[in-house]
Amino acid sequence: MSLYGRIMHWRERVLTQRDTHRKVYPFEWGLEWLGMEGNGRPPLQVLLDLAQDSLSDSEAFFALPEEHVRGRWAKRGDHLEFESPADCLLEQNNRVRCRVFEAPASRRAVVVLPQWNADEESHVGLCRVLSKLGITAVRHALPFHEHRRPQGMVRADYMVSPNIGRTIHAVRQAVLETRRLVHLLGEKGYRHIGVMGTSIGSCVGYLSFLHEPLLKTGVFNFVSGWFADVVWQGNATRYVRRGLEGRVSLEDLRRCWAPISPMAYVQRAAADRRRHLLISARYDLTFLPEMSEEVFKAYRRYGGRPEVAYLPCGHYTTARFPFKYLDGWHICRYLRRHL
Repeated sequence: MSLYGRIMHWRERVLTQRDTHRKVYPFEWGLEWLGMEGNGRPPLQVLLDLAQDSLSDSEAFFALPEEHVRGRWAKRGDHLEFESPADCLLEQNNRVRCRVFEAPASRRAVVVLPQWNADEESHVGLCRVLSKLGITAVRHALPFHEHRRPQGMVRADYMVSPNIGRTIHAVRQAVLETRRLVHLLGEKGYRHIGVMGTSIGSCVGYLSFLHEPLLKTGVFNFVSGWFADVVWQGNATRYVRRGLEGRVSLEDLRRCWAPISPMAYVQRAAADRRRHLLISARYDLTFLPEMSEEVFKAYRRYGGRPEVAYLPCGHYTTARFPFKYLDGWHICRYLRRHL
């Protein structure tokens, strides 16, 4: 590897070690988060059966309940609030609050999905730029983030954790909430609606894009195929892996989390006529470049031709100067052209 690449990897490792609040949570199957019971069957088999059923009919798995297609919502200042279409066991996680950066007289809008453990200011700068470009941006606080975290918890560890069922629930919940936002924007008169997500927000956005026909385009900032592989091999999720090791194999975890993995839907995406942009970082230690290349190869295998952009940095260094401006340029330029 070049000297530049070694420096990038060193910076990535330093940045991931600055968070001193990471902890290893205990392994749990988490069937209760999915409203399921084992009834004497091994929990792993229950989850594998769920995964198979979900993949065979992903439209049903990610279906927006009818009462939430045009459900109630409230506008408070520059925030939209509504009840989550997918209730969970943690009450404060069921109230969704999204910040709106309105572009006056615009008929273009984008739902912005920040990264895992994003704080209230993450992606705000991007949203402000988009609004100045004539695109209303709606910043979605993902499940178990910000005001939705359990009391006393400083990280969004409930969204990605060694609790397999809760992780499935959280990603599915985020997809349903994104779809609800898209329908809400449609109700408000927006005719060209897109989605943009970063890291886990990219995963949520990708799943939303493929299951929500009202979305015209999407930008997926960091790309990887299998959810389990990112958790198992990524530098940012090494603490999650410690809670999983010895209790479940990578192969079984990959199968359990297949319904929330972009790779499971690449063939469908390749056949989709809607344009979308995939962004990868060449020195990423979280969404490893070889994982991104696996996705790109799958697209080519199925005849898909998405737009692809590469950043000369890593996962965490993307938020640093000058890379955050290059990343923002790719995102804003694409959305301005295709919304």
